[in-house]
Amino acid sequence: MTTLTNIPQATTTEDGSTVKRALILPGGGLRLSYAAGAISEIFAHDIDFQIMDGTSGGSLNLAMLLSGLPIDEICERWRTLNMMDTISLRSLKDCMNEPHFVAAGSAEAFRKKVFPHLGIDVARIKEAEGVQATFNVCNFSTKMNEVIRHQDITEDFLIAGISLPGTLPPVHINGTTYLDSGFIQDANLLDPIKKGANELWLIWIMGNLPQYRSGLLNLYVQMLEMSANGALNKEILQIEEINQRILNGETVYGHTQPIKLHLIKPAHPLPLDSALYTGQITHTRLIEMGRADAKNYFEQRQPQGVLLKPSTLKMTKQSPGIFFKETMAGGFWLNTTDPKEGRKTGNRAGTELAMHAEVNIDDIDKFIDQPDHPGHLIGSIDFQPLGFGIKAYNGVFNLFNPTDNPDMKLMIYELAFVHNNEDYYLAGKKEVHDGPFFDLWDDTTTLYTQLYKGKDKSGEVIGAGILTLGVKDLIKLVSTIEVTNKQLETDTVATVSKFGKFFIGELWDTYVMHIN
Repeated sequence: MTTLTNIPQATTTEDGSTVKRALILPGGGLRLSYAAGAISEIFAHDIDFQIMDGTSGGSLNLAMLLSGLPIDEICERWRTLNMMDTISLRSLKDCMNEPHFVAAGSAEAFRKKVFPHLGIDVARIKEAEGVQATFNVCNFSTKMNEVIRHQDITEDFLIAGISLPGTLPPVHINGTTYLDSGFIQDANLLDPIKKGANELWLIWIMGNLPQYRSGLLNLYVQMLEMSANGALNKEILQIEEINQRILNGETVYGHTQPIKLHLIKPAHPLPLDSALYTGQITHTRLIEMGRADAKNYFEQRQPQGVLLKPSTLKMTKQSPGIFFKETMAGGFWLNTTDPKEGRKTGNRAGTELAMHAEVNIDDIDKFIDQPDHPGHLIGSIDFQPLGFGIKAYNGVFNLFNPTDNPDMKLMIYELAFVHNNEDYYLAGKKEVHDGPFFDLWDDTTTLYTQLYKGKDKSGEVIGAGILTLGVKDLIKLVSTIEVTNKQLETDTVATVSKFGKFFIGELWDTYVMHIN
């Protein structure tokens, strides 16, 4: 029997009012790892839920939670999901037989590979205690959304809930045909309200741009976006109307206090599922994006929640970004705090640390405009005393970050990782000085690095060294450069050009313009 420790009874506030929270998990293709990252941040703030509701792909995260998986394990299962395991195509004959065409794929991959990998256990879902949980499916006979209690869930209902028309075939259950509810509504806000929820936490993934995009895939996606955003906006306005009635003295669905909505969403539409299959985006990156957007929401959160207006769901078009891989290695030694001493001792003892960094700059224009020029960093660590291939899923990257010294800027590389259930934090910096031009190579390829015990630089320094980037490594770095979020083929040349001009411009200002 699964008991959800994050799901206590309703909370009583200092003023004596009762807060009953609902976690709303809508769909978004297979980009649900974004929601997992957001959930991990919500849970880190000790926010508890008495009601949970899942629609479309969101039902996968709900199923994992109800199967008893901790949120960290849910994130890890998303990270390690092989996207090719999600595909099971119907025969070419079936697909080409137009009068009888139903869907391009079948559900076998989800039944046999995806559900087991994600740890979805129907028996445990049905037995879960401490929460009112519901799943949404489309009843094709009535063309209406149907709510399934978690105690009544079956594998067939889970499959039906993710069977978008044309992608997976409909599922027949007890003589009724069921499909994904995404084209009816992608988030069910009113049902939790009717069950007593007065504080809703919604993680929204579907894109919402004013620009109409061309292309067959975009046309299908935009139909979903119109349906999903339209239905959600309708419910948001209904909640606004309910709140107004409550303020006028009515009791609506048992509520005497206005209902709050907290919304976590990306500022720009997430890359489509196709980017997951081609490797242009990873579940690791999506998890960190969800976590970062949730952190940002908590920093700006208003007690009354978000405005109950359609404009709340709007997103902006994202500029193309840059992705590249960089490997730096060098002598490193434990039990020292001085990078130079660590390199010397490490080289003498043959102890080397390698940082394999993956840098993602989401928006090249925003990156250039911001003074600290931030990006996202993940990667892995090789260090014999600790191990090889240690994954780091959270990091900090800044390029030409200003310092208190006007003659020096920093390139910052920091990675947090866990080894043997212990937290470590590897922090490195390249010091770009105002100086002779021939110092340029050393300054831009030398990373002074310290290893901290703990989750950040507030911990004890337990090791140090200097990592460097060799000529071969630089050539390899250049070969890994990719342009992300591009809309047109011309975006590739334009984006790389912008990044190159910025990088060369900073070096020019430092090493040439400052020559006396």
